[in-house]
Amino acid sequence: MGTLSQVGSGQDTGGAGGPRLPPGFSALVGRAGVRSGPGDDVALLWSTTEASSAAVFTRSRFAGPSVTLSRARAAGGRARAVVVVAGNANVATGAQGERDAVELGELAAGVTGLHHSEVLVASTGVIGRPYPMEVLRGWFATAAGSSAGAGPDARRTQAAGDLAAAIMTTDTVRKCASRRVGPATVVGVAKGVGMIEPDMATMLAFVCTDALVEPAVLDRLWRRAVDGTFNCLSVDGDTSTSDTAVVLAGGQAGAVPEGDLAAALREVCLDLTLQLARDGEGATKLLTVTVRSARDQSQARRVAKAVVNSPLVKTAIHGGDPNWGRVAMAVGKNTGDHDIHPDRVVIRFGNQEAYPAVPGPGGLAALAEVLSRDHVDIEVELGAGTAEATVYGCDLSAAYVSINADYTT
Repeated sequence: MGTLSQVGSGQDTGGAGGPRLPPGFSALVGRAGVRSGPGDDVALLWSTTEASSAAVFTRSRFAGPSVTLSRARAAGGRARAVVVVAGNANVATGAQGERDAVELGELAAGVTGLHHSEVLVASTGVIGRPYPMEVLRGWFATAAGSSAGAGPDARRTQAAGDLAAAIMTTDTVRKCASRRVGPATVVGVAKGVGMIEPDMATMLAFVCTDALVEPAVLDRLWRRAVDGTFNCLSVDGDTSTSDTAVVLAGGQAGAVPEGDLAAALREVCLDLTLQLARDGEGATKLLTVTVRSARDQSQARRVAKAVVNSPLVKTAIHGGDPNWGRVAMAVGKNTGDHDIHPDRVVIRFGNQEAYPAVPGPGGLAALAEVLSRDHVDIEVELGAGTAEATVYGCDLSAAYVSINADYTT
């Protein structure tokens, strides 16, 4: 095996701008005025050379034109760029929305010199509103007109943190992660704090690497990484209409061992997953639920998701209430799993057993101490097999209601 080491993760990795993009990649960010609030709202990431790519998308039946267009373009594994609009999902916008998604890709291609078929399109924001195309046309014209790609509203950058900031909507922090794998680097950014229940995948994530890898191999590694990370994330149980996870591999660093690249991709995706969970809308605590001794991994993940998605569990976690009965309820509502029997189930908060121990006052105080932490671990043993799965989420606070009660106003 080759070497795999952490370059860093989080919003300030590598300095104020986060980690640098790998050699062979460039980004353009800026503010077009798509959304009314402050901050950048357009981002463009591209490989300056031929690249391999892989992508997975939401399975929502209400997927937007950005997803349907990009899904077709990503099928060949040779995409080189992705353009992102933050503040407008371009969903439920009919034929006009389809035409606008195509034009957005063409505008991005004009800036990068790529063919429009090499550009993927992603959007996030309010559903049911057409793109403000005049605003976007003006921004791309400004970007194309500056040979340096610099200016207050459109600027070139090699800082992943700038890219992460430009795709945020209700996120409170930008999300970046990076790893070294031999001579190559893997760098990723993500956004998403609400409407998150990945059925691949309920957020936006973009990863790039200068490792050399064929499209078919990259696709296999990417799907495996996504399935064990982003698809194990849930904030509120609601699958989005627009979400996209893309990896681009430019190849400048040459080939690296496949196992090492797989590990680096997974580590970057897991790092971003935990950042997404911690920044869930209104969240104050990271919640990790692990189900062990399940019949198979599908059962383990299904039961874990039932726990992490339960509003009653999430509010108990938020309030520090050691109400382990809510976890038992969430396990028990998997009514199709006939091999789940209460006399075999064990529930723990941290390393404190909650069931079947039936804790007294002292035991409840110990459970409450676990729940007072900013990272709460719940473990459930089913006694039905040997499989296990871990999922990630957060607590549910009054702030979540406030954020989503006023989202479009």
